[in-house]
Formats: sequence, C-alpha cells, structure tokens
Amino acid sequence: MTDDRDKTGGQGEGPGEPPAPLEPFPTHLPESPFPPLYESLPPPQEAPPDPPSDWIESADAHDLPTRENTLVALGRFAFPPAPPLDDEGVAARDRRWTSRTIVTATVFLIVFNAVSPLNWARQQPPGWLPQTVERLSEVWTEQLAVFGVDMPRRGLRESWDAAREARFIGQGPAQRTGSTSPSD
Repeated sequence: MTDDRDKTGGQGEGPGEPPAPLEPFPTHLPESPFPPLYESLPPPQEAPPDPPSDWIESADAHDLPTRENTLVALGRFAFPPAPPLDDEGVAARDRRWTSRTIVTATVFLIVFNAVSPLNWARQQPPGWLPQTVERLSEVWTEQLAVFGVDMPRRGLRESWDAAREARFIGQGPAQRTGSTSPSD
C-alpha cells in the first residue's frame, strides 16, 4: 500500500471496489446545467393500489356507540339544563360577578394591606377626615397584627429594604432619599 492514490492507478483497494477518485470531491457534470425539459421526463406512473383493508367506507367515527355514565344520565333527568339567559339575565349575572370580584379584592386589601390607609392619613394635612382614618387604621392594624396577617407584607418590606441597602465591596453606605416610616 502507498500513501499516494495516484500510484494505485485509480484502482480500488481490493477486488470489486470502484476506482478511487483523483480529486477530493468528485462531481458529476450533466450535459446541461439546466433541469430537463418536461417533454424529456419519463411519463408519470400510476400509484400502486392501496392494500386491502377492513375499513368500511360508509363508517363515521362519530357514529360509534359510546357508553354514558349512569350518574350523568340521572343528573340530566333530575336536573334538566336551564333555558339560555336573555339579555337581562346575562347583565344581572355580569353585575353579580363584578360585585363579588370588587368585594373580594376590597376584603383582601383591607386585611393584607391595612397600613396603606394609615400611611395615606399620615401624609395628609391635619383635619377631621385624616385623623379619623388614622385612628381607625391604627386600631385595625393592631387587631390584625394579633393574627399575624401583616407578616408577609412586613417580610417583603424587609427584603426590599435589605436589597436597597446592599452595596458592592468598596462602595459607600446607601444614601436615604426620603423618610420612610417604620410601619411602611
């Protein structure tokens, strides 16, 4: 064996193998660089017929019998579906949904964000309304603190303050740009 393929005379390594190409990437050069014309293509052949099958042509998958749950059938018999709502019924249902959503959000905020009215009252100029809101809010937050509902808000506030106070090595202390109350 030799390292030079030219010395092998273009023959393969063994009997029955094609001759080794002389160039690194053999290419086939057709007579024309353009695709063949339609007339020169072989005639199209018909596709072979489908193999025999047990499929019934007139069958529809939606016609297959399905077993219905007995409780579903009994429920449909005992509680027939209501007729569709008219426009007034749809409007009443939408008002009920909106009212429930507003009440739920209000209760959630009153319980878990009780310090917001207190902070608002402290920022207002002195007057009857801000003082009343402040006193009611103080009592309300004290009562809720007994149950610990202010702990998630307080934990988030402490995490935020710790992240705001964090400094890189060699960086000076953080400068406060405003006064924040401890009940924030």
